[in-house]
This record gives sequence, C-alpha cells and structure tokens, in this order.
Amino acid sequence: MVTLTTVLKSGGRYDVTWVERLNAGARRSIPGLDRVVCLTDLDLQVAGVDSVPLRHDWPAWWSKFEAYRTDLADELTILCDLDTVFTGDAGALVDDSMAAMEDYFLKGRLSTALMRWRGNELDHVYERFKAEPDRWMQPGSCGEVPNSVHGDQVVVDHLLRHGGLMPEFLQTRHPDLLDFYDPLQVEQGPIIIFIGESKPDTAIQAVQDVWRETRLTAGGFRKLHLV
Repeated sequence: MVTLTTVLKSGGRYDVTWVERLNAGARRSIPGLDRVVCLTDLDLQVAGVDSVPLRHDWPAWWSKFEAYRTDLADELTILCDLDTVFTGDAGALVDDSMAAMEDYFLKGRLSTALMRWRGNELDHVYERFKAEPDRWMQPGSCGEVPNSVHGDQVVVDHLLRHGGLMPEFLQTRHPDLLDFYDPLQVEQGPIIIFIGESKPDTAIQAVQDVWRETRLTAGGFRKLHLV
C-alpha cells in the first residue's frame, strides 16, 4: 500500500481547496498511489481523501510530527506539503528507499516538505517529539543550527542525524524529479516545490492552471512547459 500523507492545521492560509488540489495532482502523477491521507483538526470532507484527526494541539508546522505516528504506518508513506504542485509523471516517488528533500537554502540538511519512508521506520521521531514537545519547539534545542527559522525540519534532521539514520536526498536519488518554483524557468516539474513567499495561488498562470486542474487522469507529460 502506497499512501501520500499531508497535514492541514487550521488557522493558516490553507483550507480544503488545497487538499482537493493536492489529491488530484498526486493521483494524476503518482502511478500506484493507493491512498491519500490528510491529518487535520477540521471536519474535512474531500472525495478520495481519508481525513484523520490530529491527536495533539501542536501549533503550525509542528503538527507534521503526527505524520510519523505508528498507527498511520503503511508499506510506503510519502509526506507532502499542501503547496506542492504535480505537473507530470512522479512515479519515481514510489521507491523502497527512505529519502527526503534537501533543503533549498541549507545544503546538506533535509526538508520535510517531501519525504518517504517504509512502515515504522520513523515512528521514533514522533515518540521522541511527543515525549517533550515544549523542549523540541524551543529554538536552540538542536544546538547551533544555520537556519533562520526553527521548525519541524530542524528537529527531524537533528533526530535522524544523531541516530545515524539520515536519509538519502531525493535530488540525489532522483535528479529529474523536482524543481523549486522559478517564474523564469522554462521547464518545471514533474514536482514543483514552493519556497519562501511563493505559493501556487500566486504563481505564474501556467503553474496555476495545472494546480487548479481537478481531473484525476494522467496528462502524459513529464515537465511543465511554460513557453
């Protein structure tokens, strides 16, 4: 069973529309995807998406730690941020190896925007955080980190690195799989990752058109051609 998991925490700019569009894009682009799960504190009703209640009231991005819960483990889990855009064949995500996206700004450090793992490989991450959430949410809890924002990915990187479990980076294993959004780049995808203030709903029109598409059938293209 291959499951794509995302998290929608109330109080931010994201709503059910983002879940609908991520679900449609993922199902068009990932052959073999069996299930889409959204961990949320909202009464979410989206066709084709299994809504799973968040157990903890951890703020903002810290809720993503629930994605590693033992009860959610599947043969292969793909963790994906809501602002991800699929433009074509992303079948390379279905792979038996644990992997994570390398951070755009901090080379050599992982990002939780896109990750995958097998079974319960990362349940210890949830258990460690759950035991002392206030400690881990405190800046400096992971020592000196070259990051202007202390978020979940800093803690995940710290726990995996110190446990000798750092995963391979997706950009290394699958060099043609993802691009970081650039309005001037002619070809983007098949997965577009948004960083900083850029988001799909404010992207150039060609990206917005793909993001807003709700058809579930594959489009047959690998990269998004902008010109």
